[in-house]
Amino acid sequence: MARSRSSFGLFGIFGRSYDLRQFDQSLRALDVHPALVPEAVKLTAVNLLKDHADDDDPSPQAYKAAAEIIGYCMIGAEGFGGANTDALAAQVERRIEAALDYTGTLDAQLVLLALHSKIIQPSVVSMFGLESAGD
Repeated sequence: MARSRSSFGLFGIFGRSYDLRQFDQSLRALDVHPALVPEAVKLTAVNLLKDHADDDDPSPQAYKAAAEIIGYCMIGAEGFGGANTDALAAQVERRIEAALDYTGTLDAQLVLLALHSKIIQPSVVSMFGLESAGD
């Protein structure tokens, strides 16, 4: 089956694709404005979600979970916990720690995406001891 394509829209004529709108909504729900996330990062995150989905159509929960990782990496522990809950921040931290042990997971790929696209907070890099081979 051919994979559905994501679209940013064209000249305001064609709207954004469903998957990018879902990801934007998930970011907003975490108090991360979608305009702060580069379009290339959103498109890559959505494509990673599709790669890991069973039927090329990620669930709403999958968009939420991916947005949590990206949002946490972007605004750091303090900002994420303040905008959401400390419990959610702790849960995302556990997911990032697990991702460091299991590098083939979606969470690991999302952390790597944040690191390589340079949208990650330095505090997150130091907290988890992240480094890029190119640095």
